[in-house]
Amino acid sequence: MDFEVSEEMTVRLAMIDAFMDREVLPLEGELLHGDPETLAEGVAGAQAKVKQMGLWAPNHPVEFGGLGLSMVDHGLFAEAVGRSPLGMTVFGTQAPDAGNIEILHKYGTPEQNDRWLRPLVDGEIRSCFSMTEPETAGSNPVLLATTATVDGDDYVIDGQKWFTSSADGAAFAIVMAVTNPDAPPHQRASMIIVPTDTPGFNLVRNVSVMGHTGSGHASHGEVIYQSCRVPRANLLGTEGGGFVIAQDRLGPGRIHHCMRWLGIAARAFEMMCRRANQRVIAEDGSHLADRQVIQHWAAELDAEIRGARLQVLHAAWMIDQHGAKTARDEISAIKFVVANTMLKAVDTAIQAHGALGVTDDTILAYWYRHERAARIYDGADEVHKTSLGRRVLRRHADE
Repeated sequence: MDFEVSEEMTVRLAMIDAFMDREVLPLEGELLHGDPETLAEGVAGAQAKVKQMGLWAPNHPVEFGGLGLSMVDHGLFAEAVGRSPLGMTVFGTQAPDAGNIEILHKYGTPEQNDRWLRPLVDGEIRSCFSMTEPETAGSNPVLLATTATVDGDDYVIDGQKWFTSSADGAAFAIVMAVTNPDAPPHQRASMIIVPTDTPGFNLVRNVSVMGHTGSGHASHGEVIYQSCRVPRANLLGTEGGGFVIAQDRLGPGRIHHCMRWLGIAARAFEMMCRRANQRVIAEDGSHLADRQVIQHWAAELDAEIRGARLQVLHAAWMIDQHGAKTARDEISAIKFVVANTMLKAVDTAIQAHGALGVTDDTILAYWYRHERAARIYDGADEVHKTSLGRRVLRRHADE
């Protein structure tokens, strides 16, 4: 295994780190306390500078304007921009657009890609991914209730979705719906492109998450599809191929998420250490950093973050060398390991900051609210542990 970073990628990462400190982190005050329109203007200005630097959408295909990074380089990039909640958006690699770009590139027709993929990579439009339902278990997608019924040259879609992230302001959704109800369970659903201005696409609300409704990209929509009619030409891939496409989307997507989480963990850790070294806690001038318990926190987190980082880079290397299917054990493991490492880093940093940590005077409380879902979306921890544990035990069954 060779994780050595190329000279070209080293230069890119240095440029990204400097840009994040100079242009992106200062926008967080507007994110936490300011006006959404003012924030949007600041983000747009930063995006224009990223494009001038030649670093826009680096993980996307070269033929559609990206840099075509390897999975390892993609992970290193995600870690660098993940230090801020705005980083992915400023560099044009935000979810769910990044995952939708991956599957459009692999499964989209030339007509679909001209209409949707090119403007999506260019940042001219946004998209959403509509899979999760309020009344069916997300841990078992064969239970999907939303249907897409063939009517002549059209699909008619009916059903209720929620946590359709970024639906507010999106130009189109990729919807997972049952098209073949009598087929074997994993061949029943398909992926279909639905423009959000289609009659019957109803954005009911942005779901409030821990007291914050959000708007635009930073939102999670509840959507009702009510006799929503789209051409059958909007099908992605083959009919009944939705589960295969979903797995193709989720494997590389977990590298994207996990390295972003490591960016969060690293910054939270830095904030904790800075606070510990600066906070005077006694008349003799001693600091938090002089206390053994803080030293233990620092040692444990440093070790856990470094270990989690190596796990993700190994999974990324496995995908590059052998494909996502071969790397499924590594992909399952990083999902729950890194989510918990990141959340521990944020929680520990809050504890070290005391009352300041739970305010919005730092970015920590924002992460505490918005990243708790890391242990749920893209498969709950328990699902990944069960799946991985079953495969591990099976390999040892004949010993």
